Amino acid sequence: MKWPNPSLRQITAVAGLMLTTAVTSISTVYAQTAEEKGLAIAQEADRRNTGWQDSAASMTMILRNKRGDETSRELSVKALEVADDGDKSLTVFNSPRDVKGTALLSFSHKVDADDQWLYLPKLGRVKRIASRNKSGPFMGSEFAFEDMTPQEVEKYTYKFIKEEELNGQKCFVVERYPVDKYSGYTKQLAWVDQEEYRTLKVEFYDRKKSLLKTLTASEWKEYLDQYWRPHSSTMINHQTGKSTDLVMSDFTFKNGLDDGDFNKNSLKRAR
Repeated sequence: MKWPNPSLRQITAVAGLMLTTAVTSISTVYAQTAEEKGLAIAQEADRRNTGWQDSAASMTMILRNKRGDETSRELSVKALEVADDGDKSLTVFNSPRDVKGTALLSFSHKVDADDQWLYLPKLGRVKRIASRNKSGPFMGSEFAFEDMTPQEVEKYTYKFIKEEELNGQKCFVVERYPVDKYSGYTKQLAWVDQEEYRTLKVEFYDRKKSLLKTLTASEWKEYLDQYWRPHSSTMINHQTGKSTDLVMSDFTFKNGLDDGDFNKNSLKRAR
């Protein structure tokens, strides 16, 4: 059986239909609102940082006053990835002597308010950090308690602002707005690099919508051929002139940690 040869009109009609379909599909992909694009960027960054299971590292915290005087503290940090919820983390001070044994346990949640407990060895008790107090400074640093919990995607709403280079790297600039009514911030402005989706810089705006702090993350290293971690993070408080550096080292992953390493009893024995 021979099929009839299509006419030029038929060929043109089919080609036109295919072109229209292609253009419509492309338009659908790129017809994102600023809010949709901002959320998509946050979701992609989260997707790329999933599957590390658990981690441990050493940390040096350097506190700097407005005159430039410095004090240093040594800490150890652990984190546990939690399926279908936020991650858990445990931060323990190892020195100097006046803060040794102080430990912060954080349970981040995707929807509910985060849970945090602080163990103070001098008092020999565990203190729960109330939601309304999480905007306060963590152990005299420029990091608030809420900065010490993993930043889950669901904790914010988003808005893509622009594309911009930062230190030679092409970045997405995204505004994110905390959902938690007790957050100390009205918004955060984040620079996310377009190649690896790492958050290189964040500006924090206080409840009066004034610029409060800037966090800069640098000296990034890749682990397990997938997971990027900054080895240096600096938080500058523009309103007080103080700053805090977090210097990370000795990262390890998939250490076999579990929920038993992240509970209130682990706070007292984490020394």
